[in-house]
Amino acid sequence: MLDTMPRLSMNPAPHLNFADRLISSADHALRTMTGAHAGRRPSPAAGLKAELSDEDGQLAGALMRVNHVGEVCAQALYRSQALVTSDATLRHHFERAAEEEVDHLVWTRQRLVELNTHSSYLTPLWYAGAFGIGVAAGLLGDRLSLGFVVETERQVEAHLASHLDRLPAADRPSRAIVAKMQQEEAAHAEEAMQAGARELPAPVRGLMRLAARVMTRTAHHI
Repeated sequence: MLDTMPRLSMNPAPHLNFADRLISSADHALRTMTGAHAGRRPSPAAGLKAELSDEDGQLAGALMRVNHVGEVCAQALYRSQALVTSDATLRHHFERAAEEEVDHLVWTRQRLVELNTHSSYLTPLWYAGAFGIGVAAGLLGDRLSLGFVVETERQVEAHLASHLDRLPAADRPSRAIVAKMQQEEAAHAEEAMQAGARELPAPVRGLMRLAARVMTRTAHHI
C-alpha cells in the first residue's frame, strides 16, 4: 500500500437494507454526474501554472475529459459492486475505494474548467453502462468482482501512462494530476488482489480493453 493513500478499513459499515443502499446509490450517481462532489484532498495541480498554445490546450482538454470519464466510470463500478455484494466487509471495501476515487473525479473536473473545456456530454450514458457492468461482475461472485477491479485498474494505470506521454510538456497541472492518479490506481489494484481477487479469463480482459478503446475515442471528442 502506498503511504500517500489512506488505507482501506476492513471494518464493515453499519447495516443498510437493499432499498436503502439503492437510494444511496442513486444519490451518489446524481452527484457524480452533476459535479456536486467535494474532494477531501487538495489537487496535485494546486499552485502549478501552465501557458499553453491553443493547440496544446485543446489536446490537454480532450485528454483530461477522457480521464474525467474514467473517474465517472470508476464511481459507477465501485458503487454497483458494493450494491450487489452480500459480504458486508467487501461492500465497505468498495465504498471506501469509491470515496477515495472521488478526489480524482474532482481534480479532473476542476482541470477541465481551468482548460476552458467541457466534460463529456455522454456522462449519463458512461455512468449507466459502467454501473450495469459492475452489477454483472458482482453477480458473478465476489472473487471475480474483485478480479474485475484488478483488471480495470491495471488498464487505467496503463492508459494514464500513455496520457503522460501525450500531454504537453508545459501542462504541469494536468501532468501532476495524472501522475498522482496513476500511482493511486495501482494501489487499488493491489488492494483488490490482497482481498482475494480471481484473475479474469483472457476473452473477458480483451472485451474490457475493446470497450475502453471505444469509450476513450468517443470521450476525446464528445
